[in-house]
Amino acid sequence: MKEQIHRWLEEHREEGVAFLQRLVQERSTQTNEAGVQKLVVQKLEQMGLDIDVWEPDGEELQKHEYFYSPRKEFSGSPNVVGVMKGAGGEGSRSIILNGHIDVVPDGDRAQWDDDPFSGRIVDGKMYGRGVTDMKGGNVSLLLAMEALQGLGVRLKGDVIFQSVIEEESGGAGTLATILRGYRADAALIPEPTNMRIFPKQQGSMWFRVLVKGRSAHGGTRYQGVSAIEKSMVVVQHLLKLEEVRNARVVDPLYAGTPIPIPINVGSIEGGTWPSSVPDLVKLEGRMGVSPEETMEAAKSEMKDWLAKLGDVDPWFKSHPVTLEWFGARWVPGSIDTEHELMKVLVDKFRGVTGTQPIIEASPWGTDGGLLTQVGETPSIVFGPGVTEVAHYPNEYIVLDRVFETAEIIALTLMDWCGAAE
Repeated sequence: MKEQIHRWLEEHREEGVAFLQRLVQERSTQTNEAGVQKLVVQKLEQMGLDIDVWEPDGEELQKHEYFYSPRKEFSGSPNVVGVMKGAGGEGSRSIILNGHIDVVPDGDRAQWDDDPFSGRIVDGKMYGRGVTDMKGGNVSLLLAMEALQGLGVRLKGDVIFQSVIEEESGGAGTLATILRGYRADAALIPEPTNMRIFPKQQGSMWFRVLVKGRSAHGGTRYQGVSAIEKSMVVVQHLLKLEEVRNARVVDPLYAGTPIPIPINVGSIEGGTWPSSVPDLVKLEGRMGVSPEETMEAAKSEMKDWLAKLGDVDPWFKSHPVTLEWFGARWVPGSIDTEHELMKVLVDKFRGVTGTQPIIEASPWGTDGGLLTQVGETPSIVFGPGVTEVAHYPNEYIVLDRVFETAEIIALTLMDWCGAAE
């Protein structure tokens, strides 16, 4: 079967590349997903799958504790699910193949060598926003399913392909699939991992800290208290918390990651006039959450840590900072490295590549946390995309990796779901 799947993928390489190119050429940034999802539906219709297309219910989603999106309604932004029904029977296991179709904005056009949505192919690489994060991975999923169909293989377990919106802003699309009732025995998400296998992934949350000062004239600044200067104390205090939290991370899957769960201050805003002592500074940042940690525990530790600022600088005893949680968040997720799907995936990876896979913990969040924690569907992240160019200008994917990943996934589906024929 390995040889037959490989041969089928080689014979259908041209059409697979053409389909990926069409997906990339659709500018599926937030609120603009309808066009690319139409192409996905057409592909699923050609494959004869049971198709479900719907626009997530914003009112329903807002009631859920794990919902986040800058949007409250999703008109014109459909989710798409296609189910390849299994034959059932002894040993059958279902799987969700989940990939997000939304892409981040292309940014400064001047930093791109070509149109960001060209899908141009040069030296075995396809370029374009979203090609690596993660339309290339989505196409690997579809090619794996098509190869099995083309070879007349009927699986015992259901394969549930999901093309979801809103991953880049917090996972509302995948949350909507969970609320719609989609569950499986396991899930695979082909995010851009450089073909590394991630059984664990950190979560993250956005935070805001308001630092207070006392205003005064700049000419007599010694009569005031600069919130900018006090914010420097707060930043150093946060970096110390990062150090404390990361010292507890002893998981070998993070051995190659310098800072497994970072605390990043990404925005500083303060002051209103050059000749005035600033009385307020706003810090905004991202807090990493370890795979085995709850979001609530991480929030509590941040709150307690900031309450200790008065021990560092007496100013904060009478002028404590204000901590707020806002914006995007990604739920952490973890699957046992001895999970059966891990064993199957590692085995098929070795069989196809002839090498041992790199198994690590993800340095960023994905929809796998929602699937694992909320959807009760243990999830693994593994895909062909190039980690280093996700969200970057001149984003690209190596086309050989797309087909190599498809071959690994096709064999994984046969083993995990069981082959009826």
